[in-house]
Amino acid sequence: MNKPLVMHARRPSARRATQRGAVAIVVGLTLVVLVGMVGLAIDGGHLYLTKTELQNASDACALAASYNLTGAPAISQASFIEADAAGVTVGARNKVDFQGSNVANADITVEFAESLTGGAWLKATSNPSANSKYVRCTLQRTGITPYLMQVMGFGDQTVKAMATATLAPSQSNCAVPMGLCTPTGSTPPEYGYVKGNWYGLDFKDTGGNANYTGNFRWLDFDPNKTTPGCPGAGAGEIACVMQGTGQCSLPPPNSGSCPKTGGTTPPGCVGENGNVSKMEAAYNSRFGVYKGGGGNPNLNNAPPDFTGRAYDSSTWSLARDAFNGTGAPGESNFKAARTAHMNTQSAFYSSPYSNTTVEDHTSHGADRRVVVVPIVDCNSFTGGGQYAPIRAYACVLLLDPYRKSSSSVITQFEYLGLANAPGSPCASSGVTGDDSSQGPLVPSLVQ
Repeated sequence: MNKPLVMHARRPSARRATQRGAVAIVVGLTLVVLVGMVGLAIDGGHLYLTKTELQNASDACALAASYNLTGAPAISQASFIEADAAGVTVGARNKVDFQGSNVANADITVEFAESLTGGAWLKATSNPSANSKYVRCTLQRTGITPYLMQVMGFGDQTVKAMATATLAPSQSNCAVPMGLCTPTGSTPPEYGYVKGNWYGLDFKDTGGNANYTGNFRWLDFDPNKTTPGCPGAGAGEIACVMQGTGQCSLPPPNSGSCPKTGGTTPPGCVGENGNVSKMEAAYNSRFGVYKGGGGNPNLNNAPPDFTGRAYDSSTWSLARDAFNGTGAPGESNFKAARTAHMNTQSAFYSSPYSNTTVEDHTSHGADRRVVVVPIVDCNSFTGGGQYAPIRAYACVLLLDPYRKSSSSVITQFEYLGLANAPGSPCASSGVTGDDSSQGPLVPSLVQ
């Protein structure tokens, strides 16, 4: 007799216990992965943001420091110290950690080198080479505690950022339609001009020789073409350029000669010198001195400089160095006058002109009196010559408004050096150009 088949079923409680154990393991592993992914997203994002903030700060540090790499051809030890201080100061103004705190001075390292590769990077206190033209800022943030990744064994993190800058010629070389003449027998690079000295605006050399056509240095950078945005040609065009930002995208200096006449302006040549009285209103607007009547420049279409304070021997006893010198008690140099937005003294204008107020210079002021002008070989204008070669570009301070005493023009420049010299006051702004650019040197990031 066969025995009946007996089937034993597993108890439901045992099967459920086994399933619960497997699910717990899977959930545990999944939680670890999820925490890791969330931690990577949150803590990684935190580190990435900090890196971005530090990069912005290091860029600012390098640009600020490079502007202080002054002196040609060699850089003084004092300039390195100033560059270091400028870089640290600007870098420390930036904030990190979700803009929650400033970069610490101790976390900023400023170093200098002659080249981007193959040379030593030295701090200002380590006597870098006088030929060093590159500055590098390295910024770091230490002790960044992870929010979640510390659960997985990650400790405090450090983030660094680096930027390298130098001075490079600006792309745009904007100049006013005026010029300095090369004195007879002068040689490059500065053709006898001395920084801080004053020079009268007539077509004469420093010895009073060679009086050319007209008696004022108005120039047209291209007499055969009109300037975009300016109506017509001739005096009206030159006045328009003076009233505006100046003539930009200028040619590099010309070491050769220019033809006497011709239908096309040769490269590096200027023309149409002469006494154009229509220019005076446009020129004087840069001082905040305006001529009444319709059609003349006014406060809205021809802003003044930040200051209209004018200089001659009666108002500035040094008779030189008005830009940043030390005069007699009560005399303000140009930089101080700009800070205070001083207006033009009444001795420098008369009816139908009137000057603006301190409030006008404060609210409408712009950078209008420190300008670039070409240094021109004016001998080419003799004998009916139409063109003269540009030998270099200078940075000058416009000292006083256009005034006339009998037949003589009384207005002057202060020579501030070549426009492309390191540390030139004309290098307040600009976009870096290529190696052929002739504009003032401006800070430029290279790494």
